[in-house]
Parts: sequence; structure tokens; C-alpha cells
Amino acid sequence: MTENSAAAVPERRPPKRRGALAFLRDVVVIIIVALLVSFLVKTFLIRSFYIPSGSMENTLQIDDRILVDEITPRFTGYHRGDVVVFRDPGGWLTGESTAEAPRPWIVEAFDWVLSLIGVSAPDSDDHLIKRVIGLPGDHVVCCNAIGQITVNGQPIDEKPYLKLAAGENEPEVVPFDVTVPADRLWVLGDNRDRSRDSRYNQDQPGKGFVPIENVVGRAFVITWPFDRFGLIDTHHAVFAGVPTPTASGSSP
Repeated sequence: MTENSAAAVPERRPPKRRGALAFLRDVVVIIIVALLVSFLVKTFLIRSFYIPSGSMENTLQIDDRILVDEITPRFTGYHRGDVVVFRDPGGWLTGESTAEAPRPWIVEAFDWVLSLIGVSAPDSDDHLIKRVIGLPGDHVVCCNAIGQITVNGQPIDEKPYLKLAAGENEPEVVPFDVTVPADRLWVLGDNRDRSRDSRYNQDQPGKGFVPIENVVGRAFVITWPFDRFGLIDTHHAVFAGVPTPTASGSSP
């Protein structure tokens, strides 16, 4: 065969089918990487939850979607006024069955994928959300002569975030006098008359205290519905005058 005849032979091109397979492979790799990144973010940085009850009204409404910061409190600890999501310390959630009818596997799989990227929050019903009132070592008492809670002897004015019944100046008084142990929190709901919080769980093994190890993190933003999008107010100023506790207990 001469050089001219060899040059006349057209160059073979890879079949188009191979190009399509390479494209699909790249798409699959991108999706897997995106899911992995989302999973890592959810596991170690930020998680999504929805609000299943009205115990935190009017700060949070039923079916609000929120994001919870998991990483920052590991370095800064928690502060009075923080709104926190935590696993049931034991006996807080009602004993009634909350089991739903079995769903098709494809629905479960789709919900799991959405949970990886923070769109779905299938475990919200297994968690609670309340506001931190007492830190480790704090002496928290309800109530003084005008119905205010005191923390380390300092009355706190909770009107900026409490939801009160019409015509009422303070929520129903449920007396307590506690000193928060080390590595525990004392938490109450903003809708105080509709919240089964630390006050109502003093007969449980945990005495109404929430172990810090049970806390997922601090809720910091409402993401849905869009007309409620915004940061969640911690109202730290309410607790600005609270003195350092004198009782034993270490801050987280």
C-alpha cells in the first residue's frame, strides 16, 4: 500500500454511544459527590427540621422549616435565650403511638434522599425545640411576686418572646426551684401555657434537665414558608443582667 492510499483511508471516530455513556457517567459522579457533600454538611454542620407543634409560638409556627447550626455551639457553647433542638431525654414525648402507615419503598427512598440535602426532615417528630433559660450552675426559680422567673436571683422580663393568653400579663405559674447540674440545660417553650417542657418533666429520670449531649444544635433561621424567612431571635438581651452562677456546674 502506498503512502497516498494510506492517507486516503478516513480516520475512525469513536462511536457516539460511547460519548453518551461518558456523559451519563459524569452526571452520576456529580450527583454522588453532591449527595456526599450534602450528607457531610447535614451530619456535621447544618440540619433541617420542621416544627410539629405550637409550643414555640409566636417565635416559630407549626410546619415552619428551620435550619439548625450544629458546629458553632461546639466551640462557643450555648447561651441563655438560644433556641435549641434536642433528642428526647426520656419521657418528654407523649406515650401515644406516632407510627404512620407503612409507605411504599420508593417514597421512603425519595424522602431519604431529600433528607440528605436538608429538604426533608423525617426525624423531626423524634426531637423537641425549646428556649434555653438555665445553663449549668444556674439557680432558676418560678416565680417572684409578679410572676417572673429568676435566674441566679435576677428577674427576667420574657415579654419580648412569650405568647400570652388574651388579657394575661404572665403565663400560668408552674412552680419550680432548680439548680442546673453540670452538662445540663433547663429549657422552656415560648408558648408557655402549651409547652410540655422542663417544668413538666421533673418527675422523669432526668428531672427535667436536658443533657447537652442530646442537643443537636442551635436553631438560627426559618427557611419556609418564604414569607417567614429570617433569623430566629435569641433575645440574649433579656438575660443580659443575669449574674454568674455561684453554684457548682461548668458551662458547656
